This record gives sequence, C-alpha cells and structure tokens, in this order.
Amino acid sequence: MKGISAVIITRNERDNIARCLISLQLLVSEVIVVDAESTDDTVRIATEHGARVIVRKWTDYSDQKNFANAQARGPYILSLDADEAISAELRASLMEAAQRGLNGAYRFNRLTNYCGTWVRHGGWYPDAKVRLFPKEGSSWQGEHVHEELQLPKDITVHQLAGDLLHYSYPTVRSHEERIERYSDLHARKLLAAGKRPGLLKRLFSPAVKFIQGYFLRLGLLDGRAGYSIARLSARAVRLKYAKLQRLRDQGA
Repeated sequence: MKGISAVIITRNERDNIARCLISLQLLVSEVIVVDAESTDDTVRIATEHGARVIVRKWTDYSDQKNFANAQARGPYILSLDADEAISAELRASLMEAAQRGLNGAYRFNRLTNYCGTWVRHGGWYPDAKVRLFPKEGSSWQGEHVHEELQLPKDITVHQLAGDLLHYSYPTVRSHEERIERYSDLHARKLLAAGKRPGLLKRLFSPAVKFIQGYFLRLGLLDGRAGYSIARLSARAVRLKYAKLQRLRDQGA
C-alpha cells in the first residue's frame, strides 16, 4: 500500500525477523530495519526479504525508534517489533483502511504466543496498541523501558479488527532472561523518578501481582502458560524492587 512505511528495530532477531517481514509483503511501500549491530544473521535475512537495513549502535528504545521513523519516506508509519507479525484478518483491515484513505491513527489488539500457547487471559489480551500513525508530529518517549508513543494533539484513534500476532517467548527460560534484563531497567527508571517503596510494598506486591494475573484476570484458564506467566510476573515485581533497593543502598 502506497504511503505506508513499516519500521522495525532489531538486535539479534534471526529467529523472528523473516516471519515478521513475510507478513508485511504487498502491504507497505517500504520496510526499514534499524539494526543495533546484531551478531547473528538478522541483517542478512532482513536484506534478503527486501528490507532497507541501517546498522546503528544501540542507544535506547525511544531514540532508536525515532531514528528509524525519521528514515521513512511515507507519511504513515506501521511500527512493529521483530517478534510480531500481521494476521490475515488484520491485513484485510489495514488494506480496507488504506483504500478508504488513512486519517488519524490506528489501534489493534495484540495476541501473544507464549511457549506455543495463545494467551487470552491474565491481562495479556487484548493488549491494544497504536501501531499505524502519521509520521508528522508523532514520536516515542521514555528513556529506560516501555517507551510510549506520543501522537499529535487531538488526533482520532481508530480500532481495527484483527490481531497483531506476538511471538513473545519460545521457552520459559527466555522469559526468565527477559525479566532479568528488564528488571534492571525498571529499577533504574524508578530510581530516576525518586521512588522509595516501603517494606510492605516490597513484601506483598509480588503476591498481589500473582493473584491479580492468575485468579482475578483468569490466567488459570490459559493452563500451564497462565501459571508460568503469573509466577514470573510476580518474580519480575520482586526483582524490580530488590534491585531498586540495592541501587539506593549503593548510592547510585
């Protein structure tokens, strides 16, 4: 579709990037991949699938995405992660919206595959995200983690049918490794914000997180995947506060 540039940032995404790019075929005018010096075959695979690849040293999520957006030639940006792919229903919705004429920004639900199971409970679905938006006036904000998209003022956001497929964690181990990395980032973000969680919060927040995800948000209906997600989500909270306390004790 003319006028839409797909933008993806990568770092060692050999196992995901081909699936993502294949889902974009005949859907966008161009695909831009900004790669943070991958040491695997990411750049080769992306190039072979027709992407315009730019290698750039990693800075942070927001800066990397804003740089990638700036390279887009089209007036609209479709922003994806390398471990995501467009479903058939979402593809049809995107094409219909483009045929009508794009206006405003577009949000769609994200459905996550966790160790081979599609997760529809526990607070992980619908997980709606704005991923198609005008290049002009849009930017990503946030220095540490969970960057947020800032849209032009008073823009209309439309909901599209169909899911963005998110192949998040192929193994439980990969989830554990992600938690280790992200808990560092979360702790530093809290430190920068001057947060001082008390002892009770540090002790009980992990349990509350588990109860919320597994029971209140019905994660138990996702079987083994739901239990693993709830357990590791609680662990992530515990690690975040433990690392924050360690940083404070070190005077970081």
